[in-house]
Amino acid sequence: MVPIPITRRTRIAADLYPSNAALYADPTLAEGVDYGLRYRRHLDNQCPQGRTAFVRTTVVAPHGGGIEGGTSQLCLAVAGYHPADLAPTPATGPVHDYWMFEGLRSSGNRALHVSSNHCDDTVARAMCSDSLNVLSLHGCTTATAGLEAGTRAVLLGGLNHGLRLYLMEEFAAAGIRAVNVSGGQQLAGDDPQNICNRTLLGTGAQLELTTELRTAMFAPTRNARADAGANTLPLFWSFVTAVRTAIQRQEATQPIRYA
Repeated sequence: MVPIPITRRTRIAADLYPSNAALYADPTLAEGVDYGLRYRRHLDNQCPQGRTAFVRTTVVAPHGGGIEGGTSQLCLAVAGYHPADLAPTPATGPVHDYWMFEGLRSSGNRALHVSSNHCDDTVARAMCSDSLNVLSLHGCTTATAGLEAGTRAVLLGGLNHGLRLYLMEEFAAAGIRAVNVSGGQQLAGDDPQNICNRTLLGTGAQLELTTELRTAMFAPTRNARADAGANTLPLFWSFVTAVRTAIQRQEATQPIRYA
């Protein structure tokens, strides 16, 4: 794995809304116009008839749509659905539960950003709290990440160090630059309140992809956001495969037994 020069990090701008609940309560915003919510659960596929279910893995994109571009498409693909038409991809699965909050505006979506530590969407919290693992997808700039301009990289955070190890190994095998973020650093995702860590085990993984890495995953189009799902490039699928393989390795260590 090629070392990545680390520079001084740019501070993240403060959020306008202190929580999802506060954002949803804003009468000037409308769901389906300013923002959207998408999620899917697969409880019928998780357990035998009549047994209480819990989920191995949930994939989330708290800042999808136009907030952190490309993360909605990645969330769907990592969960096992093609971002263009939601067809199971690969057709043989597996599929994972997913949840995403998306900015739908033509501009100004950054104002809809709510910190992952303050994500209190009731569906998101319910899904994560029922899961052994949560994988959270985000976008960042190289300046915020403390990387040299132009760097295509993914930063790994969260409290699930086993899953992070598998992710590092799979990214290295795929030739994707990855950086482990130390505890306490910006973008570390190590706060127990972070939505990725609100699992049954109290740990999860957070991926922060630089703008340059996300841009390289999609072919340029006239309407980049609307067409992104149908214009994915090989790098997109290499990244998705690496993440799905890491999740599969993690789940292999977590056999589910029913009483």
